[in-house]
Amino acid sequence: MSKTIVLKKGLELPITGSAEKRLSKTLLSDVVAVQPSDFKGLLPRLLVKEGDAVLAGSPVFSDKKNPDILITAPASGTVKAIVRGEKRKLLAVLIQTDPEQKYAPFEAKLPAEAEDVKKALLQSGLWPWLVQRPYGIIADPALTPKAIFVSAFNSTPGAADADFAFEGEIPAIQAGIDALAKIAEVHVSFNAKTYENSPLARLNATKHFFEGKCPAGNVGVQISHISPIHKDETVWTISLQGLAAVGKLFLKGRYDVRRMVAVSGPMAIQPAYVSALPGTPMTALKAFYSTNEDIVRIVSGDVLSGKTVGVEGYLGYFDNTVTLIKEGTEPEPFGWAMPLRWKQYSTDHCYFSWLTPWRKYDMDTNLHGGPRAFVMSDQYYAKVLPMDIYPLYLIKACLAGDIEKMEKFGIYEVLPEDLAVCEFVDPSKNYIQDIIAQGIDLMLKEMA
Repeated sequence: MSKTIVLKKGLELPITGSAEKRLSKTLLSDVVAVQPSDFKGLLPRLLVKEGDAVLAGSPVFSDKKNPDILITAPASGTVKAIVRGEKRKLLAVLIQTDPEQKYAPFEAKLPAEAEDVKKALLQSGLWPWLVQRPYGIIADPALTPKAIFVSAFNSTPGAADADFAFEGEIPAIQAGIDALAKIAEVHVSFNAKTYENSPLARLNATKHFFEGKCPAGNVGVQISHISPIHKDETVWTISLQGLAAVGKLFLKGRYDVRRMVAVSGPMAIQPAYVSALPGTPMTALKAFYSTNEDIVRIVSGDVLSGKTVGVEGYLGYFDNTVTLIKEGTEPEPFGWAMPLRWKQYSTDHCYFSWLTPWRKYDMDTNLHGGPRAFVMSDQYYAKVLPMDIYPLYLIKACLAGDIEKMEKFGIYEVLPEDLAVCEFVDPSKNYIQDIIAQGIDLMLKEMA
C-alpha cells in the first residue's frame, strides 16, 4: 500500500439521518429535467423543440462556445416543455419519459487512442463529467491535463456511501479508468481506514490513501496534497458515477447515467437509497418527507455544499445525495444567552456538546443570527481546512475583487465546496461558498 496521507485538520459534523445501506425503490418518474445551470461555464444552444422524440443519449442542447460539447437526454421520451426564465433564459428541458427506455446506439468498444476517447465522450454527451480545475468548469477538449483525479469516498456526513452505491459498478468504473488513462494518468484516492474491505479496492489505477475528517473526501483537498495546482496548470476531475457512465458507454454502447441516490438528513423518513436518473423531480421522493413538506428544506446534494431546490425542484446532474433538513424558523428564547443548550452543537466549547462527542444532532437551517462584521482571525478556518492556503485572506481577496491577491492566496486550488466546512464554523456567518464562487466568476471573466 502507498503511503497514507494523514490530515490532522477537519471537522466531523455530528448530524443525524444517514441513509441506511439498502435500496428502497427504483424510480422512473413521468418527467425528467435537463438543466443548463448544472453545467458551470456552459452557454446552452437548444437542439430540440416541444414534441420531439428523444432517446437516452440524444442531444438536447450544446455549448455555444464549443458546439462539440453536447448535453444529452438522461431518458428516452418526448420533449414535454421548454422552460424559460427572464429574458428567455433557458432554465430546463422537461422530457416525458417512456415506460420502456430506449437508448441511442454507440459503439461498445474501448478506443485505442486518446483522441478517439475524447470523440466518443463528446458524441455521447458524457464529456461534462470531466471537470477542469482551476475554476470547476467543463473540461476543454483541446487541452491535455497533467493528470485526472478521482475521489473514491465522500467524508461529508449523510452523503452517499461509495462502497455501497458503487459495489455493482466495479467493471464499468475500471473500464472508465482504462479509457481516461489514454488521455492522462488517473489518480484515485481512497479512505485509508476502509480500503482493505472496500469493493473499490479491486480497481487498478494510481492509488492514494487519505485518513482524516471532512473534507478529506473532497477531490480538491486530495489534489492539494498529491499535486497542487499552480498557475497555467490544468487538471481534470471526475466522480465515480461519471467513471461508471463512461465505462458503460464503452462496455455496453449506451448512455446510462442511472445511479444510487442516498436520501438522508434529519427530516428524512426512514432514510435509504433509491435508484434514479438525474433530473428526477423531488416530488418522486415524497414518501421520504410527505408529513413534513411545509417545514423541510430539500437539498440536491450533501448538507454542506448541496443546492436548495424545493419540492418543485429536480435532482442535479452530478448529485447522488438528496438531503432533507428542517427549516429553522422557530424563535429561540434568550438566543445565545441561554445558559444550557444541550440540543445545540458547537465546534468550540460554547455549549456543553463538547462533553458528549459521540452524540449526533437534529440540525436545522437556523443561523442563530445573521451576517456581521468579519472576524479578523484565521483560526476558525485554518483548523478545519487541510489545505496549504490562507483561507481568510483568499475570502477577503474575493470580496475585494483583487485578482492578484486571489492568485497569491490559492484561488487556483479551490472550488466553493472545498471551503464548505469553513462556512459552517464561520462566526461571522458569511456565505463563504458564494464569495468563492463570485471570485471564480471574476477570474473567468478577467482571465479569459
